[in-house]
Amino acid sequence: MNLAKLVGFGLIILVLVIAASQATYVVDPGFRGVQVTLGKVSHDFKPEGFGTKSPFISHIVSIPVRQLTSELVTECYSSDLQQVDVKLRVLYRIPESSVVKIYTEYAGDPFDSLIAPRIQEALKEVAALQSAETIVKKREDIKVNSLAAARKKVGDILIIEDLVVENIVLSKELETAIESKMVQEQEAAKARFTQQKAQIEADTAIIRAKGEAEAIRIRAEAIRDNPGLIQLQIVEKWDGRSPLVVGGGSAEGGGANVLLPISLPAGGGR
Repeated sequence: MNLAKLVGFGLIILVLVIAASQATYVVDPGFRGVQVTLGKVSHDFKPEGFGTKSPFISHIVSIPVRQLTSELVTECYSSDLQQVDVKLRVLYRIPESSVVKIYTEYAGDPFDSLIAPRIQEALKEVAALQSAETIVKKREDIKVNSLAAARKKVGDILIIEDLVVENIVLSKELETAIESKMVQEQEAAKARFTQQKAQIEADTAIIRAKGEAEAIRIRAEAIRDNPGLIQLQIVEKWDGRSPLVVGGGSAEGGGANVLLPISLPAGGGR
């Protein structure tokens, strides 16, 4: 009899422990809880931390509200009808106000059913307005425009934080054509630079020559207007030694005289 009472008492304690464990829950940081009772979803989410619920008939589903990251590959066609495969990394977050709706309408994982189709649609619309070469060269513009269009399509139910363009893949033929065109553009730019450099050097030489000619003209005018200027310059440059006058012609011919300095040996001897 006593054994049966002990067994019954033990069973009661076990049921109470199980019931107590079923009546409590813990929502981890970065998550919000959705309470489901006999198949019915509560309208309000459960904040992170400890809480109580109806045992056995209720359970808590955790939905992340922190930033999530998923990869996405989209096949697009450019305005020149070239196939472009774009690999994206999507950064998104579920706001608290959408936790219950995301669980009821998208089973708690909205990426494949809500985000991915909207982003693919937005990216295709943006890519269709640009050539394949522009998509490669201006990938940041493609990303910004696609992000704005995707946010508009998704609405307020989710927050798309950012799109990261990881890779853009073109056909081999198109890559070769774009690379060849870029090489030609670089060579043309180099040729323009060389031409501009030569023009600058030529302009500089002309300016220098004009400056020298102007200096000669001014000097010639100064000598013409001041005949004594040459004698003054000779005096200024004379080093104190006696000059030697050498006639350039006969007295009848009136030739010009040349002044040469005489260097006397040390001691003044002959």
